[in-house]
Amino acid sequence: MNRPNSNARDGILTAANKLFYAEGIRAVSLDNIAEKAGVTKKTVYYHFKSKDDLVEAYLASRDQPNLALYRKWFEEADGGLPDKVAAIFYQIATSARHPKWKGCGFLRTAAELANMPGHPAMKVGAAHKKKFELWLEQEFENLGLDGSAALSRQVVLLLDGAFSTILVHRDPDYAETAGEAARALVERAVNSSTPKRSGQMESANP
Repeated sequence: MNRPNSNARDGILTAANKLFYAEGIRAVSLDNIAEKAGVTKKTVYYHFKSKDDLVEAYLASRDQPNLALYRKWFEEADGGLPDKVAAIFYQIATSARHPKWKGCGFLRTAAELANMPGHPAMKVGAAHKKKFELWLEQEFENLGLDGSAALSRQVVLLLDGAFSTILVHRDPDYAETAGEAARALVERAVNSSTPKRSGQMESANP
């Protein structure tokens, strides 16, 4: 009995996720994905018009789950804002110690498609990174921090730098070092913004 089309598509996308992440998009063919998904190559083409279309869908499927995981790490961390930001880095370090960890799928795909800036997957990756940056900026703004946009961008640079450096040196400790740098940046912002917020509160009182 054939599976419904939606199930076949999900199976193809699941196979693509596993293979693209583990081996890279250029190393994996549609034949590999069809075999992994247990379908024919014709079925793959029925659901995805090209490999480029499937690569785009692969990254799109990782977008919200990844963002939700970052938020979970942030919200469940003990301590104040600097500790919560640092916790994201420490969680990445923990993940990077798993033998199946291959880095950030968005950055790895961007590296493979560096000569194809107009590729639809590049747009998905850029949007994902920007969503994380804007979410972090909003968290900073909610606490009244000065320069929230610049601060969130600095943290993102540390985060993506950690992802890349771990892959170069195969050392997850770099994520923890980057996390301490992010903690210091956020602590400085909190300390410099607190007097201003206190002054605003005092001036609002009669």
